Amino acid sequence: MVQYAVTLKQGDWTVFRDGEPVAGDLSRSAAVQMAKDLAFEAEERGEPVELLIQGYYGEMSRRVTGGVTD
Repeated sequence: MVQYAVTLKQGDWTVFRDGEPVAGDLSRSAAVQMAKDLAFEAEERGEPVELLIQGYYGEMSRRVTGGVTD
């Protein structure tokens, strides 16, 4: 399973893949869009995905997909 996360880190929104930063210094909307695009690409490859997105007040939303099965 691949994990993508959007969190506020040192005042900037950052996108992480499996705990490693992929991109930072983003607006929240740009970070969320990037994470959703990356998650979609992984799902298209058949990988299960966990997508975590931090809200403005620190709450986290979580979505898990199972990927494509044959």
